[in-house]
Amino acid sequence: MENGMALYQSAQFIDTWTDPEFDKLHSPRTVAPHSGIYRCVGCGVEIAISEGQLLPAIHAHPHRLGTREAWQMVVYADHRPKFT
Repeated sequence: MENGMALYQSAQFIDTWTDPEFDKLHSPRTVAPHSGIYRCVGCGVEIAISEGQLLPAIHAHPHRLGTREAWQMVVYADHRPKFT
């Protein structure tokens, strides 16, 4: 956990996906367009949130003044059933 990134145990449940949705920045207190893990671009705090919920205000967690106030999706939660 030294590098401050989302962690996972089993690689079989994680895929790499290139999509412009991962590049978008979302303002605090706006609706999350997808369920997943979002990371504060200013300080690195991560939150899990469901699609349609409001992203938290930046000052809802310890945040250094003067850093960027935005959230970026780093993990997309796929709600489609998987039959293996």
